[in-house]
Amino acid sequence: MTREVVNSTTSQKQQSAMSYTVEQLISVNPYNPDILPDLEIYVNEQVSSQTYSLNANLCLLRLYQFEPERMSTQIVARILIKALMAMPAQDFSLCLFLIPERVQMEDQFKTLIVLSHFLETARFRQFWDEAAKSRHILDVVPGFEQAIQAYAIHVLSLTYKKVPRTVLAEAINIEGLALDKFLESHIANSGWSLEKTQDKGQLIILPQNEFNHPELKKTTADGIPLEHVTRIFPILG
Repeated sequence: MTREVVNSTTSQKQQSAMSYTVEQLISVNPYNPDILPDLEIYVNEQVSSQTYSLNANLCLLRLYQFEPERMSTQIVARILIKALMAMPAQDFSLCLFLIPERVQMEDQFKTLIVLSHFLETARFRQFWDEAAKSRHILDVVPGFEQAIQAYAIHVLSLTYKKVPRTVLAEAINIEGLALDKFLESHIANSGWSLEKTQDKGQLIILPQNEFNHPELKKTTADGIPLEHVTRIFPILG
């Protein structure tokens, strides 16, 4: 494969070829600093095409450890934002472990660490408030809000059979007519339904799963992972 193919972002076929090439580079030369520029290009490709490769990004961060003078903080920030979007996977922690402490102390990285903490503890209101002050960092990565909304819904589904509209609105940072449209879409496509309350409010009935309906659990040995419990405590409070 030529560098021209690696650099191309003009079509889906070329994007797939680039992904294949990067994966090959990683498997053959994971510690070769010569592949560092290709991995940086691939990070930007992940941003523009809204794709994701944790392995490629971890490989790049490891190379930065060996070549600290070549580190691009812009690229590192994009890697961390993409890792946040992958929650509930622990990708953010894996990436952060490979970033020097002196770099973590920069303002943009301190902000991302705070945002990660809010997400891990399901403090969604604080998360959205902080994110609103950090648009200059986050807006460079398309799809960020949608990914976090999906994560918030995942956390709620571990806690609730029926979630009050106000709780959902706070968790996904959507209100009013926009929330109505959001609900319509999920009712049509995700198996949600609505129920009126006595005070004319709304409850969103979420699909059953083994966490919000424990009777669906296949075996008594399958417990709720500890990280799920710690995330839902703030909601229950």
